[in-house]
Amino acid sequence: MAGQPEHKTPGGSESPEIPGDAINVGLLGLGVVGGGVAATLLEQRDAIAARVGRPVNLKKALVRDAARARDAAIPTDLITTNPEEILADGDIRLVVEVIGGVSPATQYLKDALAGGKHVVTANKEVMAKHGPELLSLARQNRVNLLFEASVGGGIPIVGCLMKELQANQFRSIRSIINGTTNYILTRMANDHTDFHQALAEAQEQGYAEADPANDIEGIDAVYKLSILAGLAFHHRVAPEDIYRQGIAHLQPQDFRYASELGYAIKSLAIATLENEDIQARVYPALIPLGDMLAKVDGVYNAVEVEGGLCGRVLFHGRGAGRGPTTSAVVGDLLEIAAKLDSEPAPAPSAAPGAASPPERPWRIKSIDDLECKYFLRLNIADRPGVLAQIARILGEQNISIASVLQKDTNPAAQTAEIVITTHPARESSVQKSLELVANLEVVQEISSLLRIEE
Repeated sequence: MAGQPEHKTPGGSESPEIPGDAINVGLLGLGVVGGGVAATLLEQRDAIAARVGRPVNLKKALVRDAARARDAAIPTDLITTNPEEILADGDIRLVVEVIGGVSPATQYLKDALAGGKHVVTANKEVMAKHGPELLSLARQNRVNLLFEASVGGGIPIVGCLMKELQANQFRSIRSIINGTTNYILTRMANDHTDFHQALAEAQEQGYAEADPANDIEGIDAVYKLSILAGLAFHHRVAPEDIYRQGIAHLQPQDFRYASELGYAIKSLAIATLENEDIQARVYPALIPLGDMLAKVDGVYNAVEVEGGLCGRVLFHGRGAGRGPTTSAVVGDLLEIAAKLDSEPAPAPSAAPGAASPPERPWRIKSIDDLECKYFLRLNIADRPGVLAQIARILGEQNISIASVLQKDTNPAAQTAEIVITTHPARESSVQKSLELVANLEVVQEISSLLRIEE
């Protein structure tokens, strides 16, 4: 076609001409995911152009170190260390951010949106902490901000909550949204390894970072749950509103005893809306072995939502890694590109924690108000009357015992391990009772406190 520049695939062969002006893309970040996005745009440019109806051209990719060795398929003339070559370039209409972290990513996103550029991001921390502000900025400038890859990798949960399932009034989110912790807990459950060994294996396999704190302490899951809860309930649920407990305190016997009682242990991210209250928490919990989430193993993620119209719907798949995350990022990119110049930016109601107020004055409930069943593991003196003392304290706090198992005994030390499960009780009452139980002379240690989610 006259006037259309010739372009070639990375292998050098000429590709078919596609009518229409090219959509230029700027890529912020060229790490694992950024490299996947760049490779997809370059290697599949003909298929993408045919799908979109016009060429999609990767014009620049921002990196910190231009001299670092990279995929040979990415031409060196695309690489820059200057963000202004992307943010200030009027020919770049779509920016993809895969840097991660809050700074400088947040400012880059603000600059891109303020400059009238459409944005795709995989940044869960930025969207959890600054999502409402960024979405408001996108609406002001009539551009799109999509963020499917910020939660669940290749699982299409964000888009479904914003579009296909938006007719629902959601009651709950129950999810496993961190592959690292799920891998560790799967190894501890199936192969009886301890936490430190399972973590070391996760690091060797590339599932855990050298500093795994964000994963094993539940921080990563908090960011993701903040985004999901905002989308589902149309109310701001900030990361600091979410109760968080990590998994490092778990021991192999917790899994053994849980299995005997008919439960699996999973690190869950849960948000519920009941009456006028939202409650959100991330912690390891016991769930029945027959529960669908109990069967989610390894690095897989799953998100179960319950809506007034759709009932319970489960999304399952790989939640992280180059392939799944690239899939989500490029999917968002293609969605914007295909509708560029023909569709306005998303409506405010699609935003997590949108500025428009909910119909009712919902409040964020404290973890102290949680009511559920509990699993307690204690190391006690192996002599008569001990259980009676513990039961008395629990009863005084209105906690009813459902079952008691006496497990491993140590005749030499004259100690034993007991496992107590309770009927539904209030979190504040359980915490108070454990303070009193810990002061008993006959109690050596309170080894575990886990919630039971049924």
